[in-house]
Amino acid sequence: MALHRLSSIVMGVPDPPQTSAYYRDFGLTAQTDGWFSTRDGGRQLRIVPAPSRRLVEVTVGADTPDDLGAVAARLTRLGIHTQRTPDTLTTQEKVTGVRAVLRVEPRQAQPLTPATPYNGPGRIERADRRAPGTLRSGPVRPRKLGHAVLGTTDFAATTAFFRDGLGFQVSDLMGEVGAFLRCSTDHHNILVLAAPVAFLHHTSWQVDDVDDVGRGAMAMLEDHPERHVWGLGRHHAGSNFFWYLKDPAGNFSEYYSDMDCILDDQLWKPEVFDGARGLFSWGPPPPPSFIQPEDLAGLMTGSHSN
Repeated sequence: MALHRLSSIVMGVPDPPQTSAYYRDFGLTAQTDGWFSTRDGGRQLRIVPAPSRRLVEVTVGADTPDDLGAVAARLTRLGIHTQRTPDTLTTQEKVTGVRAVLRVEPRQAQPLTPATPYNGPGRIERADRRAPGTLRSGPVRPRKLGHAVLGTTDFAATTAFFRDGLGFQVSDLMGEVGAFLRCSTDHHNILVLAAPVAFLHHTSWQVDDVDDVGRGAMAMLEDHPERHVWGLGRHHAGSNFFWYLKDPAGNFSEYYSDMDCILDDQLWKPEVFDGARGLFSWGPPPPPSFIQPEDLAGLMTGSHSN
């Protein structure tokens, strides 16, 4: 695949300082210019002012300038304007207004993290010592940005932009309402959702294992139980463990671990999931506010405020 990573996103919110404080608590490292960094991915989140919460921009890594040329040709055939420099291509998804920047940059090489040892029937990986997850005491720091979920009023058009224009691959589908799309080996980097208004549903951040999913969420909830949305559970599409929380602007943020990885496109067969299988394999049922966030009516009428 010529594309190789979701490098960063820009999130627009009405109150950047308040939202920024949340993502510092979440474990991202604040920079001096409004950007936040992860442990392995570098500068991956920028928070900017906006009248209502939204996804402003996504940046995607590409291998070569020729790859950008191929994307430009596909977008032109779709009637979508692009701007080029030698190493970047900038365009915009018409329905949601999201700006997409494709940039020639090195592939991400995460440092090898030893597998967490787990004991099981007939299998002892950890002898004469306690589980590492019970001994960790430091704050959870996400490794990288995994994906962003974008609501759109024209599911077909937005999906076509990412799939047929930018060159994302389809990993799985939720009927005619959801498309799990990837620009890396991760199961999905963008999830397009049919919605009554364009908005940012959630961002997702990789941590080491399920213990850190739980530790991160519990730390976030210790003084702010109102942040809880949904978890702990495991998704079916993507297979990852999850726990969802809510930032002050109303965006959901997800700690995840153990995501499916697709190294050979020929060996992966996309499936279509309906009902609960499109949402989760096990865990508590999702609250209604996860499916239809409570501020959607306000976003539709332009009356949303913090």
